[in-house]
Amino acid sequence: MAENKSNFHPAFTVNNIQTCIPIVLEMENVSYSTWAELFKIHARKHKVLDHIIPPSDGKGKVPSTDEEKELWATLDATVISWIYSTISRDLLNTIIEPDATTMEAWDRLHDIFQDNQHSRVVALEQEFSSTSMEDFPNASAYFQRLKSLADQLKKRWSSGF
Repeated sequence: MAENKSNFHPAFTVNNIQTCIPIVLEMENVSYSTWAELFKIHARKHKVLDHIIPPSDGKGKVPSTDEEKELWATLDATVISWIYSTISRDLLNTIIEPDATTMEAWDRLHDIFQDNQHSRVVALEQEFSSTSMEDFPNASAYFQRLKSLADQLKKRWSSGF
């Protein structure tokens, strides 16, 4: 009985990741920062953040026993399936590789969205300036889109893109 309890992990309680991360990450809809932040919060909550971001002290616990290695592999498969379930099919086809770890998939997504910072800023500025109220059903949707673009620009400018 104690053996079964030791294998229980909070990550195994997630049935539908889309209810926790309601954003589908797409190339066209630049929401990477929001998606990544939601994903990190979810991973922290379920004690699997170390599968996407190495501990800051560099002293991550390395699984040593067969049981620990099996649990790590199962958790890694769980978290990578969360990533795959919250990104568009195009992004999935871009980053998926046989036997990839969660951290490798996470890093590939980061590289896709963060490597071309200057180009993204230019594209965001263009989209902001060309956004027209006629393209939205109401003023609230229009201003929500402008705020989203402004927030993305602010993040990129503050990071020194």
